Amino acid sequence: MSATAQPTAQLVTAGLKDALGACEARLAAIVANGITEVAVPGTATLSAGGKRLRPLLVFACAGTGRVPSDAVVRAAAAVELVHMATLVHDDLLDGATMRRGRETVASSHGADAAVQVGDYLFAQAFAELAGAEQPGAVEILAAAALDLSKGELAQGRAAFDVLLAEGAYLDRVRRKTASLFAAACRLGAMLGGGSADVQARLTAFGEAVGMAFQIFDDILDVTGSPASTGKRRGADLRDGTVTLPMIYAIQSEPKLALAIREVADDDAIEQLCDRLARHAGVAQARERARAYVHDARRVLVDPLDGADRAALLLVANGVVDRYA
Repeated sequence: MSATAQPTAQLVTAGLKDALGACEARLAAIVANGITEVAVPGTATLSAGGKRLRPLLVFACAGTGRVPSDAVVRAAAAVELVHMATLVHDDLLDGATMRRGRETVASSHGADAAVQVGDYLFAQAFAELAGAEQPGAVEILAAAALDLSKGELAQGRAAFDVLLAEGAYLDRVRRKTASLFAAACRLGAMLGGGSADVQARLTAFGEAVGMAFQIFDDILDVTGSPASTGKRRGADLRDGTVTLPMIYAIQSEPKLALAIREVADDDAIEQLCDRLARHAGVAQARERARAYVHDARRVLVDPLDGADRAALLLVANGVVDRYA
């Protein structure tokens, strides 16, 4: 299996490793078959790796003890392609130069290339899933893609809004991040033959995990180091994205609002990150994320029509461990 899948492989049971390997091979073939202007930066994006959490969720929700069907592998590849596309576009919009320790497509190949690569990956995701000949699956991914777009638009509208309400933040996270986690779980459960009830419960599991994942990611933006996160510290502060630890910090210390809104140079951003990292707002945001993980774990108590409960529990726990 490609080294790019290894971080996730460490989290899962042996029975899922071959499925992840099949997904990785499918992704590599899809990206490599594009025209040179897209294939080169697209392959670099794929080679940068990632946790492959979304494909893992597809496979785990599809069921254990059997080789995944072609439709399930296609669904796993499709959700990862959508995720890759959003990262390429997000890096362009945010002006990010590094991701996972490597130059972003926008930084290494320019803005035009980033638009083209993101568009190509996005289109290929739906072409791949259409090949599964499951119209309902395409509808699920399309709905998630629409949510992703709405979440991105909401984030842009709320730039530097230091009065952003917690509810507005959570709705944005639900659309921009959790929707694709939820879609991955629903696709896996549906294509694996799960009942309507199990599909609904696993979709709720995916959404809860996605919410926790993004909140922890927002915490790491101010507490983590570039060496551990693979990107510049304080990226949210730079582009005006107000996150949950900032919201909680402002609620208890209103004077922070001006500092967050008017932060300018790199030294000021580093100092503000240090200040926020020590603030009680970070601990409060962490507890909010843990509550979502608790909700996700509760879903796994009842029968799941053969879904890999052990792998799903490892994913939920891994979201917390990622912060530790």
